[in-house]
Amino acid sequence: MANRQVGLCLLCHSGPFPDERFQGDLAPDLRNAARLIEGEIRQRIVDPTKANPQSIMPAYYKSEGLARVAPVYRGKTVLTAEQIEDIVAYLLTLK
Repeated sequence: MANRQVGLCLLCHSGPFPDERFQGDLAPDLRNAARLIEGEIRQRIVDPTKANPQSIMPAYYKSEGLARVAPVYRGKTVLTAEQIEDIVAYLLTLK
């Protein structure tokens, strides 16, 4: 979650990361995800436009139907299924 080289969550979100400076304020604090059930958290990471068609959050596990994707990234997802599950598990601990 706090790794700025992988998912860039902290670019838009803030959360319980006291050692991380420059946390975002464009999106809800990640602790708010704990109000959701596991499947809702997963869906918002996989393809947030399913919950909010106007979402500016990227789809982290969608590879089809995307616009403006560099050729080297076409057909690939931003995060692996394992990374998605790790994020979901972590966010559920914030309840």
